[in-house]
Amino acid sequence: MTQISSLEGLFEAFNNLAVLVVGDVMIDSYLWGKSTRISPEAPVPIVNVVRREKRLGGAANVALNVEAMGATALLCSVIGNDPDGNDYLRLMEENGLSTEGILQSPERVTTIKHRILAGAQQLLRVDSEIEHNLTEQEERLLEERYLKLLEKADVVIFEDYDKGVFSGQNIGRFLQLANARGIPSVVDPKKKNFLSYRGCTLFKPNLKELKEGLKVEFSDENLPAFEGAVADLQERLQVQQVLVTLSERGVFVAEGKDKAYIGAHRRAISDVSGAGDTVISIAALCMALRTSKELMAGLSNLGGGLVCEQVGVVPVNKERLFEEARQVRLFQSDEYGIA
Repeated sequence: MTQISSLEGLFEAFNNLAVLVVGDVMIDSYLWGKSTRISPEAPVPIVNVVRREKRLGGAANVALNVEAMGATALLCSVIGNDPDGNDYLRLMEENGLSTEGILQSPERVTTIKHRILAGAQQLLRVDSEIEHNLTEQEERLLEERYLKLLEKADVVIFEDYDKGVFSGQNIGRFLQLANARGIPSVVDPKKKNFLSYRGCTLFKPNLKELKEGLKVEFSDENLPAFEGAVADLQERLQVQQVLVTLSERGVFVAEGKDKAYIGAHRRAISDVSGAGDTVISIAALCMALRTSKELMAGLSNLGGGLVCEQVGVVPVNKERLFEEARQVRLFQSDEYGIA
């Protein structure tokens, strides 16, 4: 465990880290407007456009959260060789992210999610994407980029959105390469490859993903069944730590038989989009510094709650997070296991 004597020291230490984020990237597209009447053509609202915006999403939003916390993000993924792919690279450059780990392939379509909103209300989402696995050549070229960036990394985030960048084969290979170098690996899973991350350092599903991935069902209030599922997951993946996000009920963290629940803080929730990206980003930074699991879970929980107060997918605000962590005495509290 890294010996850091203050909250200020912890946040300062984040600035010296490099985080490799590998996984599915996308563009989050927003059309903001006003709606005051129903269309005469169909029973749908008419939206008068006020503004349009495109933002980096998926693993790219994780990279933005990493950068927002002061660390350096190294992004590795595959996009299409198409106009949306060119937009994606432009957005990366505008946000100060290096494109050296991005492979453009003519065989793929760049994932883009179009959201139409009237005021703060989302009316419709239209997705453009493909979900089939990479070709052998694409996997080989992606691994070359991954290896190059791994040399600079203090921690690796696997950001899986089931859009085809990950397969059982390359997950195993990427984990093996990270483990051989002693670099911790942090996983944000989806359903298709859920049980492929054997040997990772930290596994972070939400409750829905946990049930779907293990093919189990129980009520959210059934804590013995929930903890049994986590124990099953630990055994199957041989994972050091599991962090499960529980929405308005906070988070649960387990390491071996040691476990803890950390409650959520009161929030004016506007939009939960992107909260998981913030949680995994902060968790990875804490894993790189080898903090206690309680501090990692507590700070990640605070950050995920903060971004829920804003509409749309946005990165965390480091200054606000520091202030909230200070107010709840996150670093000094016995609840978070700080020596």
